[in-house]
Amino acid sequence: MIVTATEFKANLGKYLEMAMKQDIFITKNGKNIARLTSPTVNKLAVLDSLVGIAPADSAMDEKIIREERLARQ
Repeated sequence: MIVTATEFKANLGKYLEMAMKQDIFITKNGKNIARLTSPTVNKLAVLDSLVGIAPADSAMDEKIIREERLARQ
């Protein structure tokens, strides 16, 4: 979820509750300035999401892998 800094300040409690279930991106002047996330992130789910990004037999270097990952976002 994306909210402005003004909206976030006005409804802090609401967004703290929501952060337990999803990331909250806070913007100011149209630019992301912060991300509010739960400290209990499921690390296995994060690892599972990374599987398959770079094939095991690939000859790609770190720079190419990073560029491909950023292009997917």
